Amino acid sequence: MIPNLLPLLFTAGIMGYAGIPLKPSTILIFSITLGISVDDTIHFLTKYREELKKHHWHVPKAVIIALRETGISMFYTSIVLFFGFMVFLISDYGGTKALGGLISTTLLVAMFSNLILLPALLLFLDKIIANKKTLQG
Repeated sequence: MIPNLLPLLFTAGIMGYAGIPLKPSTILIFSITLGISVDDTIHFLTKYREELKKHHWHVPKAVIIALRETGISMFYTSIVLFFGFMVFLISDYGGTKALGGLISTTLLVAMFSNLILLPALLLFLDKIIANKKTLQG
């Protein structure tokens, strides 16, 4: 969950710095972006687990292959959603503008978090989490 919570904390910081209050319209940001970010994380981790089994629990190889095969789709999905939510910025309503700008920013941070932080964490924690007993049990 670390790669998924980091973008939310980043957005909360931006909201606090910009003085954007927590209202029902801005609270939606967190649920929408968490759902999209978790989807990317699950996509990556599923491929990672498949590659771990295929390559006899060799973590660096599994991370590289999973990143190579899922990273492009995660990147394109996030970029399309980023620009899709950026359209909200042309609205006349302030709540919609804030929603679009903050969701777009959060999705961008979530993409980088899932493409950089998640593989780094897997490589760092490989002795603890990536063993046959843990993943098959």
